[in-house]
Amino acid sequence: MNAPDNAILIIKPYWYNGTWVFDDERVNLYREPFVAGIPEMINRITKDIPNAKNGFRLLFSASPFPGYQMRLTWRRKENGGNWYYSEDLKMEGWLCPALFKYYKKAPKEICAKAEAIPE
Repeated sequence: MNAPDNAILIIKPYWYNGTWVFDDERVNLYREPFVAGIPEMINRITKDIPNAKNGFRLLFSASPFPGYQMRLTWRRKENGGNWYYSEDLKMEGWLCPALFKYYKKAPKEICAKAEAIPE
């Protein structure tokens, strides 16, 4: 996909087998799991979304956008993925190589917002 840094991308994570996962047919991902600290971050930013485990919209961008809830700052690469830190949440999490389905290289920062799926 290789989105521009100012593009806002949307995925729809949901809870499956004890963790957050998402599907994105545009980039051939199915039940792609979030791991290593990212599920805990998602739990925090979805705490006010009713029934978030049934699915929610996650907007993300390599640039800040109005209303973003969380800014992740790149820390280091490891095992093909990248570690990011949230100053607001005081948490660190690892994003797997699926990140490269969206970006040519790991962004220096990722801003994100969780919201309910409109009915």
